[in-house]
Amino acid sequence: MNLPRSLRGRLILSHLTVVVVATVVLVVASRMLAESFFRSHLHDMAGMMDAVGGMDEAMMRGQMGLSLESIEESFRSSLTSAFALAVLAGIVTAVGAAVIASERIVRPIHAVRNAARRLAAGHYRERVPTPGTEELAGLAHDVNRLAAKLEATEQRRIELISEVAHELRTPVATIRGYMEGLLDGVFEPTPEVFAAASREASRLERLTADLSELSRAEEGAIRLRRRPVDLDDLVTEVVERWRPRFDAKAIRLTIEATGGISVVGDPDRLTQVITNLMSNALRYTDEGGEVAVSVTADGAEAVVTVSDDGKGLSSEELDQVFERFYRADPAVSGGTGIGLTIARDLARLHGGDLTASSPGPGLGATFTLRLPLARP
Repeated sequence: MNLPRSLRGRLILSHLTVVVVATVVLVVASRMLAESFFRSHLHDMAGMMDAVGGMDEAMMRGQMGLSLESIEESFRSSLTSAFALAVLAGIVTAVGAAVIASERIVRPIHAVRNAARRLAAGHYRERVPTPGTEELAGLAHDVNRLAAKLEATEQRRIELISEVAHELRTPVATIRGYMEGLLDGVFEPTPEVFAAASREASRLERLTADLSELSRAEEGAIRLRRRPVDLDDLVTEVVERWRPRFDAKAIRLTIEATGGISVVGDPDRLTQVITNLMSNALRYTDEGGEVAVSVTADGAEAVVTVSDDGKGLSSEELDQVFERFYRADPAVSGGTGIGLTIARDLARLHGGDLTASSPGPGLGATFTLRLPLARP
């Protein structure tokens, strides 16, 4: 038997199946029991007439026999007709109830389906009304949450395009100005002019490299060159490289490394992760603040933490801080909102993870990198 493919059809069929089974059981049971009960009652009535009547016994029982046969036949006929009408009424009622019930169930599903189609078409502001059924309400909530995330991502993408265009326009205009000045004889071809043009070219290179790195990380196209890495030395080297920038901003930078902590990974990629964390801490820590870096072991994992007492993060921002193009404070200059995304992807490629925690806005934040320890 081929079942209907639609949910509505299956719901209607299930309702009808229940009604038909119940009706058949009712008919069979009634036919089996009703006639026996009816015959018993008629014999009781015949006994009562025999006790009070003045007829000859044989004559009375003959008449009662004819009467019993006629009444039983009428009873069977009436019972069959009544049950036929009852079955018809039950089926009609079941069909109506099944159509109404299935429509109430299927309508929210169609709403979710239509919303999903509009989301796929790029209408990220689409939302699904919440139905009364608990399971369908949960489905609608998940779709709405997905839509909200897509809308937020799209908004950040639009903002990033604007920012990237601005970032590209500035160095390109500067390089073009230097080149035209050199061609027109406005600038002398001195090392200072070439150095300024080179700095602008480096800005372009850094921006395009970040965008390319993000694309490769999300596609899983990055290949790691794994080897044993002394994590204490690697982190210390990165911290010392960044210390002059922290000193220039009057930010106290400390590092605590227990020593002897090794992992197996790509040293260049791990350096990139720590560099992103240091850059993030420098950007969001105010002048006169403090940043603490530590390298420890926790069971079978190496743990690197970068803690600051800067701007901090709200619970909502903690959920978004690793999303691409997201920046907790767009007013803070520098960065494109993809450094932490790349850093987390690299951590996960190493079999670890990168997480963030914060007591709240204005109370600082801690970024924790966990990596599997190298086996002895």
